[in-house]
Amino acid sequence: MLGIYNNFPKGVHKIVDFSTSISEKRLQRAVVEAFHKLNGRTFSLEEVTTPSIPQCTVIFELGIAQENDFSYLDDEEANRVLKAIEKKTLSTMDFLCVIRYYKVQNGTKTPLKFDYYMLRFMLSKKFAQMQIFHEKGLMHVSPKDLPQFITNMINAEFAKKALKVSRII
Repeated sequence: MLGIYNNFPKGVHKIVDFSTSISEKRLQRAVVEAFHKLNGRTFSLEEVTTPSIPQCTVIFELGIAQENDFSYLDDEEANRVLKAIEKKTLSTMDFLCVIRYYKVQNGTKTPLKFDYYMLRFMLSKKFAQMQIFHEKGLMHVSPKDLPQFITNMINAEFAKKALKVSRII
């Protein structure tokens, strides 16, 4: 089933509850569009979190779940998911978020270890929840900082803030 990862972990590391005035369909489209835009973009670590490594850049890679696999959100996949959302809203959307790190020193880019996160969005009228599970990696971007960065990316899809944090667990 599109958007559902059958093996999503039960014990998550962070839960963020949101209030929203946006329809489920608009919010789902915004999440997919934000993640599609985020794919492959390079940021300095300072733009994402308090840096633990100086002169480090990060690149995000996101894929949406389809039962036991994740499909990279390239143009084709993003369009397929957006068309599916138009037909029927998805109450749950699971994503794999890979964060690649590179140390830049003297013009040389050296790859470092990756972080692997699983994200679950549960959306309903006036309410949304993001669950975050850190699969593996050194957590250069922590489960505490990742939701804020992602929320900012999603809110950038709207003229005014669509997701307002109501509770963090």
